[in-house]
Amino acid sequence: MAHRNALFSLILTLLFLFPLSVVAQDYHPVDENIVSPKKEYSPYFDDNFPNRPFFGDTHLHTNWSTDAGMIGTSLGPEAAYRISKGGEVTSNTGWRVKLNRPLDFVVVADHAENLGMADFIRRSDPILLANKTGKKWHDMVKAGKGYDAFLEWLRGGSTDQINEPRMMKSVWANVVENADRENQPGVFTAFIGFEWTSHPKGNNMHRVVIFRDDADRAGKVLPFSQYDSVDAEDLWDYLERYQEKTGGSVMSIPHNGNLSNGLMFDVKTYSGKKLTKEYADRRMQFESLVEVTQMKGDGEAHPLLSPDDAFADFETMDAGNLNGSSAKTPDMLPKEYARSALKEGLRQEKKLGSNPFKFGMIGSTDSHTAMPTTREENNFSKASFVEPSATRYEHPLIASDTPGLSIMEVDVGAAGLAGVWARENTRESIWDAMARKETFATTGTRLVVRVFGGWDFEADEVHRPDFAREGYKRGVPMGGDLSNAPEGKAPSFMVRALRDPDGANLDRIQVIKGWLDAKGETHERVYDVAVSDGRIIGEDGICNTPVENTVNISDASYTNTSGEPLLVAHWIDPDFDPSQPAFYYVRVIEIPTPRWTAYDAKFFNLDMPAGSPMEVQDRAYTSPIWYTP
Repeated sequence: MAHRNALFSLILTLLFLFPLSVVAQDYHPVDENIVSPKKEYSPYFDDNFPNRPFFGDTHLHTNWSTDAGMIGTSLGPEAAYRISKGGEVTSNTGWRVKLNRPLDFVVVADHAENLGMADFIRRSDPILLANKTGKKWHDMVKAGKGYDAFLEWLRGGSTDQINEPRMMKSVWANVVENADRENQPGVFTAFIGFEWTSHPKGNNMHRVVIFRDDADRAGKVLPFSQYDSVDAEDLWDYLERYQEKTGGSVMSIPHNGNLSNGLMFDVKTYSGKKLTKEYADRRMQFESLVEVTQMKGDGEAHPLLSPDDAFADFETMDAGNLNGSSAKTPDMLPKEYARSALKEGLRQEKKLGSNPFKFGMIGSTDSHTAMPTTREENNFSKASFVEPSATRYEHPLIASDTPGLSIMEVDVGAAGLAGVWARENTRESIWDAMARKETFATTGTRLVVRVFGGWDFEADEVHRPDFAREGYKRGVPMGGDLSNAPEGKAPSFMVRALRDPDGANLDRIQVIKGWLDAKGETHERVYDVAVSDGRIIGEDGICNTPVENTVNISDASYTNTSGEPLLVAHWIDPDFDPSQPAFYYVRVIEIPTPRWTAYDAKFFNLDMPAGSPMEVQDRAYTSPIWYTP
């Protein structure tokens, strides 16, 4: 053995001390007789298109949000970043929590209204104690009356009852510093952001604001809150001033149109004026995306608006507005859901010359626990008081004095995620992808979907290993535009969808088309373009045979013996009229799986009330591709 070790040491010595030039020559041959080729052997030098899907949460709250920190959330930004990066945290109620895989990016988007107040109370900060109202709420919290203090704060609505600018300056400096410290270009992206929380008369108008920039630029302004204005046009003024002042870039992303009681995608401004081209241009300048799915309901479609869509009724939450003070009426629905807004956008573009609702789609959590736990079997829900327990399904998330208008926890979904096609994991690359709408929403899992639209894609090209290169070369990706159809051509689409590697197989791929006819009326149609398990798509473009359901509710389990891990489709619009403006987006449906309610029932040995939803078919929605004559 000693001889063998001595021989090994000698070999290492010779390799490292003597023949390095020889080794190098072996890998870098030099021959003057070899002429450099006109084309490089490696085929990737010219590739600069997005080649990776990144998953993140653009809407995560911590105890620095007053509506979280004042009512039980103990976890702050440090915990939010730790769990998002794959670390373990102890939840607000004492559970050990971890994601199945780290996220690629996150926006800690705490509410701008009295940002960080709960942390000021926890630290008994002198700035807060010097403020009469702040001192009162501080003493109430320390005396165990935190919920009463929260209700007093909530009743203030759009009035800042503290009005202490030093608090905002202090906490915002920490927000931007935290994000810069946690940001790791190439590994993990931490965006600087906040939430503008306008809800006049309880009608949800909320937006998450996301900066492309670092603390040097974002730190030059303070967040804009509903105390400044409840009108989104004033928020856009603030965003415009930021860009002019700093040379930076910023966007705002609306969410929960389903709780706006008709305000989110209204055909008049908040002040009651008619829409104009200028309004449409400014809205799309700053609001290229909509958070179309999250815990407080899915906002892609509604069964009353899309009665022919068998999958439209998904995690529907449509009883009233955000605080349960006003019931929903049917005329409000078209101005609340993404699909109807996209259709209305076609009509407005015809009228105004610009489309105010030409947005892409993402999902996110809106979690107020500091934990982006989006999977059904790992659902820590939206607030600390509805983290896993044997009784949480009975609780209201938001209680209303009006019967039927409370948002009950049993109806709250497990969340959503933003999928982004980008080149690298950096603020700039991911933000730019969101700005150009090369995004998709998922309802919590990490299934991957990609679509290209063009005029001459052939059926076999979707199977090419380099189909993305051809897609960019001869077509447009999700979020893109087609125009001026060539004579005799209809748009063709190449779609690929891949299941979450730790999740469920796929049931089907669908294309949702909306269009505007010559009379100015809008229409929609759903086409099944790929289905699993050898099922047949009928002449009407729909597969009416449901995928096999393998869910065992009592055991909260399922198997991937039905569905497919990968589905692909090449589809040409059979009903194309080149004179009609249209949009197309892809929806991918997973096979049925147990809902979080089934996992709770098993874990806590519960009998859920009759009628409780116990299964779910998670899904993804891509940003549209638009066609303009």
